[in-house]
Amino acid sequence: MAMTMHCDIVSAERSIFSGLVEMVVATGSLGDLGIAPGHAPLLTALIPGPVRLIKNGGAEEVFYVSGGFLEVQRGVVTLLADTALRASDVDEAAAQQAMEAAEIAMRDQGAEFQYSAAAAQLAEAAAQLRALRQIKKA
Repeated sequence: MAMTMHCDIVSAERSIFSGLVEMVVATGSLGDLGIAPGHAPLLTALIPGPVRLIKNGGAEEVFYVSGGFLEVQRGVVTLLADTALRASDVDEAAAQQAMEAAEIAMRDQGAEFQYSAAAAQLAEAAAQLRALRQIKKA
């Protein structure tokens, strides 16, 4: 039997996942992280994107987080995010449309253009689409 650890994914609204996993793969502010049982304690910021959980028996589940924090303690991994949802719950058409709207806004900068808002919208939509692509590969 493979070694496992407890994982919780919590958004501002509710708990999204709670259970045993063999590995957590997420994107931290300094790059990709792979957390396995026995990992050293860690606290890091997360950037928007997919989070992969490898559960007992090798089954994978993919989630989308809008950013937040990942904490590793002895035998427990906790992800705290403003928004977190199962990748299968992400609306691909809406994410694609938001990405296109942000690209158009960045290209056609008017008097009321706010680059940071458009860039944030573009990054969030791209992260949602990455999460969807990962779930399709699994």
